[in-house]
Amino acid sequence: MFEQLFERPHAVTRHRTGPLPKEREQYLRHLVDQGMARLTVKPAAEYLLIVARRLRLENRPGEAIGIAEIARAARRWGGERASRCSRQRFLRFATQWLEFLGRLQRTSVAPGPGAKQILAYADYMRCEQALSPRTISYRCWTIRGVLRRLLDEKRSLRDITINDIDRLLAERVERYGDARITVQTYACTLRTFFRFAEARGWCRSGLAAAIKGPRVYSQEPLPVGPSWVDVERLLATTKGDHPIDVRDRAILMLLVSHGFRAGEVIWLRLDDFDWEREQLSISRAKSSRVQTYPLSHPVGEAVLRYLKEVRPRCSHREVFLTCRAPFRPLGAGLWRIVALRLRHLGVALPHSGPHALRHACATHLLSKGLSLKEIGDHLGHRRPDTTRIYTKVDLVGLRRVADFDLGDLR
Repeated sequence: MFEQLFERPHAVTRHRTGPLPKEREQYLRHLVDQGMARLTVKPAAEYLLIVARRLRLENRPGEAIGIAEIARAARRWGGERASRCSRQRFLRFATQWLEFLGRLQRTSVAPGPGAKQILAYADYMRCEQALSPRTISYRCWTIRGVLRRLLDEKRSLRDITINDIDRLLAERVERYGDARITVQTYACTLRTFFRFAEARGWCRSGLAAAIKGPRVYSQEPLPVGPSWVDVERLLATTKGDHPIDVRDRAILMLLVSHGFRAGEVIWLRLDDFDWEREQLSISRAKSSRVQTYPLSHPVGEAVLRYLKEVRPRCSHREVFLTCRAPFRPLGAGLWRIVALRLRHLGVALPHSGPHALRHACATHLLSKGLSLKEIGDHLGHRRPDTTRIYTKVDLVGLRRVADFDLGDLR
């Protein structure tokens, strides 16, 4: 491996005779297998040699190394002359390499207050309510933050009062500027947890019923998305042969044509495409149920081109990956793909992420004359009320109602 990275014989000898040559070479081969280019792997080899010497790893076989010790070694090695970027590279390469070798000692985080109660609540939501993993994760994250604020060594769940809860809800509005619907969701999460805790005698009786969120009127907000003209302009920005454009076009076609949520595209796997039957199966983010769609020719062509020409060969089964090594699923990068392209076009929206394209898809289907039932089925809505909100943006239909001839009743 060293012979492939370095041309000069003395450089190869330096790496061969350095500490832990087999372990370093093993990790460098791992980087190459991940698709990293030679120009990226070569600096990694230099840093691994420095890390092995600075941490005296050859004299400490099998010993786990903590992150704090790695950081101290990076500061001592860098000193005053090394740049901040160099010290960060030392820390990054050392951490990743030791984790690869199984010798990284991570700091154990003590469980926060109410950890057992939160775990029991998560089991209840999973087994009794059959909620999706995303909902369970959000609720547990919210409750964990609340209990961290309200509990300490002297306080328990039984000491929490409604005044404590009201103070937190007011803070969401006054300090963080959350919208009413966000605060209502926050209050609903607290209410369900404390109802669960009250049934088990962990907190005061009547606390859950006393938690009141702000009033939110049914179908009050308008779904805001780009116009279909802007959607066509957005797709036009991906016309080209650049790997990023090819990948982004496949993503945008799925978002625009099917109105998928961001997580549904991120979790999309290679096995979800049935190319013989021209079908696509998607796992719904909220209900976790699988829904099958016919794969239209433009969408299928865009995805197939990405798979054949751009997608790197790796062990990941997710469809959409980063274009640079180390290759990994997109994650939060999907939001930036949509938002940056919309902002580059000058499209001003309150929210510029993938969900805006979901609204654009629903509005476009409504303008084409599809019924609310058909649109709801296409978007994966479980309740008709969720789809009914799009009637408020159907200006053509509303104008027909306004122009209805009432005859003598005028």
